[in-house]
Amino acid sequence: MSPSYPDPLTRWLITVPMILASSMVAIDMTITNVALPHMQASISASPEQIIWTLTSYLIAGAVATPLTGWLAGRFGRKVVMLVSVGGFTLASAMCGASEDIATLVLARALQGACGAALVPLSQAVLLDINPPENFGKAMAIFSLGSMAGPIIGPTLGGWLTDVLSWRWVFFINVPFGILSFIGLSAFLSENRNDKPQRFDMFGFMTVLAALTSFQLMLDRGEHLDWFDSTEIRIYAAILAIAVYLGAVHIFTARNTFIRPELFRDRNFSVGSLFGVLLGLVVFASVPPIVIMTQSLLGYTAFQAGMVGMPRAIGTIASMLFVPRLIERFDTRVVLATGLGISAFSMALYAQMDLYVDDRALLLAGFFQGVGGGFIFVPLSVLMFSTLPRHLRNEGASMNALMRNIGNAVGISYLQRELVHFSAASRSHLAEGVRPDSAALQIAQPDFDFASLDTLVRMNQEIVRQASMVGYVQLYWLVFSISVLMLPLILFMRNTRQRASDAPLPAME
Repeated sequence: MSPSYPDPLTRWLITVPMILASSMVAIDMTITNVALPHMQASISASPEQIIWTLTSYLIAGAVATPLTGWLAGRFGRKVVMLVSVGGFTLASAMCGASEDIATLVLARALQGACGAALVPLSQAVLLDINPPENFGKAMAIFSLGSMAGPIIGPTLGGWLTDVLSWRWVFFINVPFGILSFIGLSAFLSENRNDKPQRFDMFGFMTVLAALTSFQLMLDRGEHLDWFDSTEIRIYAAILAIAVYLGAVHIFTARNTFIRPELFRDRNFSVGSLFGVLLGLVVFASVPPIVIMTQSLLGYTAFQAGMVGMPRAIGTIASMLFVPRLIERFDTRVVLATGLGISAFSMALYAQMDLYVDDRALLLAGFFQGVGGGFIFVPLSVLMFSTLPRHLRNEGASMNALMRNIGNAVGISYLQRELVHFSAASRSHLAEGVRPDSAALQIAQPDFDFASLDTLVRMNQEIVRQASMVGYVQLYWLVFSISVLMLPLILFMRNTRQRASDAPLPAME
């Protein structure tokens, strides 16, 4: 039986509170980054303690994300969405009112746990209330929050922190959360499985152990020098055991927590791998750019956010334009175009030096945003157009989880490579600072090897130049990964014909 869909007005009345909910979660992934120094001073926290405000949010979100599909099937999407929006709004108010680090970390963990369901369920609901031929438009609207949110976050956070207080980074969620709760209560219809799946406790515990140890390993690895640390080795051992037990359980038991039939769909499987790499190429590449503009180019937090605004503008503009292209061209071609534009933006960043002007940063950021918008919408259409309707809850949750894993791995990997590239460049540059250097002999007598002040200033300049070289090499690395991802698209089937003509299976 072909599924029925709400009328256009009802779709918009459901879509608007959905986008508000998912946008809050997406923005909160990055909005606190620029406010950390102010938060640390206000509540008298150490640098290690204040980082837990980020870590607790990520860990709680990572653990709760795969639980979303089961909760939605057992209790219904509407109930889960309302509890999640209400909990996220309450946790935001608690974060803003926190007077000590323990309360702030606990509230951030509650934020992460409640927000985990909002993004995947918003995606699943938008797919269900729109006919297949409108999938491109629906995913473009969804992407406005889920992709533009993390990009807008630093700009909004910097402005709120400078003009008001770091507490408003969290308080700003409260009115939008209330509006979203009211809209979902009034217009979202209930949707639950008639025969809910049995809760797989063993499967959930293996996923819980794997994700927690993995996130802790990534967050603590750089600080503890990775596998030279006993703590990191313990996390790695727990991760390996949990992954092994979970994999055996998934392929030998029935009705498991992670459903293997998701990955029998070729588009979904390849798209999941693509999503992991996408977390590195699109999302994880943004923090190094923000840090570069502040640490090397001397921008304030707000200025760095404003320079990044064209990235958000490019993302929004492209996502409004992409659905028309999907209707006319092979979806895979649109996806490849986005990846090519994203790679081109990295090549532009790789041409920069310490004296780059604002126009070059604005242009590169705009192309990076356009590339991201061209990637996310067609990828979502390719992944979900071939996935059976009754698997969308689990599929959306798994898709969000895979992208979050890619984001976490990407940030840690790029940070490690940046340190390596900068250290190698610093060693190379320092080799030329010796008395018999022709360049330094020209600078004498102004450059005196016997002067401590001169040597300190020279070392500072070497570190500055080496850091810039490290960033340039990092951007070339992301460029290379983007290009190497292109062949993956060939393994996905085009869905334009099916999306427009063939009905999907009805909800079981």
